[in-house]
Amino acid sequence: MLSANAPQYEYKPFIIISSSILKVGDPVIAVGTPLGLTGSMTTGIVSALGRTVSVSWSSYGIADCIQTTASVNPGNSGGPLLNYQGEVIGITSYTAITSQGVAAQGLGLAIPSSTILREIEAVITNGSYNSHPWLGISGTDMTFEVAQSMNTKVTYGVLITQITSGGPADKASLQVDDIIIEINAAYIAARIKSMDDLSTFQEECTLPNQTINVTIVRNSQTMTASVKLGTRPPST
Repeated sequence: MLSANAPQYEYKPFIIISSSILKVGDPVIAVGTPLGLTGSMTTGIVSALGRTVSVSWSSYGIADCIQTTASVNPGNSGGPLLNYQGEVIGITSYTAITSQGVAAQGLGLAIPSSTILREIEAVITNGSYNSHPWLGISGTDMTFEVAQSMNTKVTYGVLITQITSGGPADKASLQVDDIIIEINAAYIAARIKSMDDLSTFQEECTLPNQTINVTIVRNSQTMTASVKLGTRPPST
């Protein structure tokens, strides 16, 4: 966030729209100052949506990131990611790329505008956003190999590997080795195929203190548990 004393007529704001309408393959434009080269523009397409990106400054990842083929380099961070109508659908982040160890692989990442629209008022008013929902688990993507080792036919979903004592999942009696395959929240249902799906659904569709129905597979039996989400603790 920036504060400036320039007169109102000098501002020419971008229009920001929700990134929820994006689809893989949509064309995008990244604008910034890569390597100090002012006013540079590059184009690409949305190559993936709903990426959860780990970052060095937080024990939590950034959920729901946009992956793009538009080139993002040092100096692009904080610049807009635009659609072909010139509307902002994300903010590029070079730091998020380097944290993945893929800085030279022709991959760009951006914070989605849906996240910005959701959090910006709290950031302006309070200086931070502290309403991230929290399930209180760690997990990993289910794979065919993991399914074989567990003697289960479920080859998708999130395998719970750790549960925070006293957290929402613990209070709802979820267990290590449960496989989360679906979440229902406020008449919105989502099939959970991976940790990316789980993180994205939580950020986009839920809030702290909201009760969700989590469908799990335990010992080859499908069951549903009601979980009251908490507020994500500070990063360690």
